[in-house]
Parts: sequence; structure tokens; C-alpha cells
Amino acid sequence: MNQILPVSTVFSLSISSLFLMALLHHTVANADDAFIQWIDEFYPVAAQAGITKKTYDAIFAGIESPDPAVVKAARYQPEFIAPVWDYLDSRVTEGSIYKGRTLAREYKRWLDLIESRYGVDRYILLAIWSIESSYGAALERHSVLRNVARSLATLAYADPKRSKFARKQLIAAMQIVQNGDVSPTGLRGSWAGAMGHTQFIPTSYQTWAVDIDGDGKRNVWTSPPDALASAANLLAKNGWQRGKTWGYEVRLPKGFDYSLLKRDGFTLRKWSATGVRRASGASFPRPGDKAELLLPGGAGGPAFLMLKNFYVLKRYNNADKYALAVGHLADRLKGYGEFVQSWPRGYDPLREIERKEVQIKLAELGLYHGEIDGRIGSESRAAIRIYQQREGLVPDGFASMSLLLNMRGN
Repeated sequence: MNQILPVSTVFSLSISSLFLMALLHHTVANADDAFIQWIDEFYPVAAQAGITKKTYDAIFAGIESPDPAVVKAARYQPEFIAPVWDYLDSRVTEGSIYKGRTLAREYKRWLDLIESRYGVDRYILLAIWSIESSYGAALERHSVLRNVARSLATLAYADPKRSKFARKQLIAAMQIVQNGDVSPTGLRGSWAGAMGHTQFIPTSYQTWAVDIDGDGKRNVWTSPPDALASAANLLAKNGWQRGKTWGYEVRLPKGFDYSLLKRDGFTLRKWSATGVRRASGASFPRPGDKAELLLPGGAGGPAFLMLKNFYVLKRYNNADKYALAVGHLADRLKGYGEFVQSWPRGYDPLREIERKEVQIKLAELGLYHGEIDGRIGSESRAAIRIYQQREGLVPDGFASMSLLLNMRGN
């Protein structure tokens, strides 16, 4: 069976951090000559795929060493590591909701056209845009953008687990340049080669990218309409159900039979017969739709009945947390509220402005050197743990209200 690669690169953490650190040291310390040799020896493979020597040389011009940041980034993927509530806190924020609603008005003409043509909810597309690139803001940060050819060559050369994937994506990236879709210098993206406003890996770009603004180029790098239409095309071609939602937050009855988890073939009507109800108190609008029960935070957290569109979102990024974040942010953009049930955090959550305050205070102490963005990722949590250890606190790495009060001296 053919497998469609997700747009956002999602990998399992099957290589130990120790091994990757050794690779990182190797690439930084003494790999330049060997890396250049690898580039030279890879050309026959590219040539078999139709890449000319002129294109190849232009793409690799000035690239003489691996990118150590790429190997470092491969060690951490928040879709698999961060608790679901931290993942959502960092992506469904006051800022992302306000900005998304503003852009919904600004791009209304394009969103009307895209929604009509592909049948994908505009707010889903805006949520993907937000989570993938902060509505394009990430594309302006040179600390985030990388040379895609160098990134993929680094993975192909230094990371045995990802080498096959990286080689395939590197060839596709070269074909994109040779086709004239983007210049060699414009081939910029994430550490894993994902490109543009909605972060397409090269093979997904080749398959799903479209030109909706009519300029003759499938420009996901600088044309939000093309990027949004390309995301819509991917979802539509993978079975997005027009006019339907992604899922419902639900309450489980007392004494619920948890053996029903992952039960295939149950309709919303059958779930209702077991005592499952929407958390909002409303009825299910299409009781004949099939749904699967998901407890992303365990039995102590919110429960959800996921519909077909939830699993279509996972074709974009094969992680439950990602699809849940997209669906929830889309709902918030529409004006719906937060989840009714609480996550089993064990601490009081912070607002976005308070998470930024934590990062600022950590930066002032010299413990944090990343973006002040309110996203509590691996670097923020590592800095928090160091601070907690210094203060004699439990080093759990959580950005809680008790932590912030301690930092304020309260």
C-alpha cells in the first residue's frame, strides 16, 4: 500500500540523544571534507532523476559543511514529547486567535474561493497556517529558516534513520528548483525541509501544491493564497468531508466501559446509547456519522469523539496532538469557547503573556536564549528545570503560576 508522506515532517525518536550528540560533534568537528565528498558522490543519483549539473551546482553553491542545528533539532519533536495540554497552550493562544480572525477578514476573497473550490473549512486552513508558520511570521526569522538542500543533505549524510527519507526529499527539492518554482537561494525551510507558509515537504509540494493566484507559479513561500489552497487541495484529495467538523468534546458516563476505546464502526447514535454526551450539552447534528473515542490526556482529561476529518488532518501531520490543535484552534477562530473539561495538569496554567514573562525572566538570568514567544518548548522547559533546581523546587519543567510567582519574588 502506498503511504502518503505528511506535509509536516514527523519522525519517531528511535535514535538515542547520545548517538545524535555524537553525530553533532562529528559534523561540527571534522566532517567538512567528507561532507563535500558526499555531495560530489550524490550527483549521479540526482542525475538519474533528471537533475542537470548546472542546477545541482547552483543548489549546492557555498555549502561545504553539514548544518549542526539540523541534527540537534531532530532530537526533539513536540508532537510526541510535550504533554497535550502544553502543546495546545503553545498553539491555541490569545495571539493566534486574534491574528487568525484578522487574517480571515484580510483574505476573505481568497478564502471564499478556496473553500468553494476544495470544500475545506477556511478556519481549518487558517489554523494550519498558524501552527505551521505562525501565519508566516516564522518565515521572516532567519534563526528558524534553513537552506533546504543543506538541511536534507545533512540528514541524508549524518542521520542513518532519516537518510532514505532525506535523500528522496532532496531529489524532489532539486526538481522543484529545476522546474523554476523557486530559485536556489529561495529554497528555504525548516530543519527537515518543510517549506513555505503551510510547510510542505518537497514530495508533498510536488503532489499537492497549486497555483490559485494565477501568476503561473505554485508559490507556497511568498503567496499565502497559494499556500492555503495547496493545504486545502491536500486535505480534499485525502478525503476531507465538506461541511462536517473534526470531532466533538464529550462527557463519559459514570462506570463507562473503557474497552470501547478505539472501537471501529460505532456511530454517534451508538455512542449516545452508551451514555456518551456532548460536553456542551448540545445534540449530535449527524448521529449516523461514525466516530472513534479518544482520550489524549488519559481518563482524567477531556474525552473526544473524532470524526473522519480528524484523521484527514493527520495526513498533514500524523500526530493526534497536531490534529487536535488544528481542530480546536479552528473552532476558537469561529468563536467557540475553550474545552469544557480540564486537563490533568496538576498545576495552574499560565496565559500567553505570563508564559512570555517566564521566558523573559529566564533570559534575564542567562538561562534561556530562544524566542520570547510564549511557547514553552524543550528549550524553555530545560531552562525552567535549571531555575527550579537552583531554587530548591521540584524540577518538573512546567510553566505554572507557582513558578511565575516564585520568579516574581512573591
